Amino acid sequence: MSNKPGGKTNPLAAAERADRNRKILIQVGVAVVLVGLIAAIGIGIAVKNADKNDLGATPSIAAAVSQLPNGATATITDNGAVRIGKPDAKVTVRVVADLQCPACKAFEAANAQVLKDAVDNGTAIVEYNIISFLDKASTTKYSSRAANAAYCVAEADPSKYLGWLATMYQQQPAEGSAGLTDDQLITIAKGAGLPDSVGQCVKDNSYNKYIGAKTKDVLNSGVQSTPTVFVNGTQVNNQDLALSNGQFKPDAMAAVIAAAAAK
Repeated sequence: MSNKPGGKTNPLAAAERADRNRKILIQVGVAVVLVGLIAAIGIGIAVKNADKNDLGATPSIAAAVSQLPNGATATITDNGAVRIGKPDAKVTVRVVADLQCPACKAFEAANAQVLKDAVDNGTAIVEYNIISFLDKASTTKYSSRAANAAYCVAEADPSKYLGWLATMYQQQPAEGSAGLTDDQLITIAKGAGLPDSVGQCVKDNSYNKYIGAKTKDVLNSGVQSTPTVFVNGTQVNNQDLALSNGQFKPDAMAAVIAAAAAK
């Protein structure tokens, strides 16, 4: 085909056409690369978000062991707390704690029996929200490993949970130390009457991701220290529970629970 009469090709037109085609090809190539980059970025973000939102294994309490001998039931709440109590209890006490926290140990020593009695007599439901607030205070991430053990115990036999918790605080390691070993955690669990199956759960540290995520959620909710105690959703001022020397008053939670039950 000719661009001019006589069948001669116009070299200028041909050059312009070739240049136009080359530009089109370059634009198409650039568009393909951009689409590929956008897709890659999107996939990367999706993968990161999926990893961020991946809670790993999620603890749960099977129906077969959720009914406790005293008429209470045991579950694990959405925020990761082990919840123990009779369904019709008027008061819910939520204790946010770290098993390496000395103040948590002092709170438990002062109020453990009150909380147990409140569960047994149907006055209160108790939620223990164990987090890994103090992982940096040990050389082995003891807080996370102890929190993992808490879920192992709750899953295996929640009726033993409160007794196990008391022993854990009695044997609490010093901040800055390596913390208790997995074997020591297993020994404590077995001493509290838990089955041998708890041992593998402790060693596997199956709930590490879950604990990390729930700890972040709790801290992002406004909790700034442990122990933090809530009664029917309202935070209790630790000063109302403490003596002048900073120690917790023995059985101080009894009055708080009674007041909430009377409303």
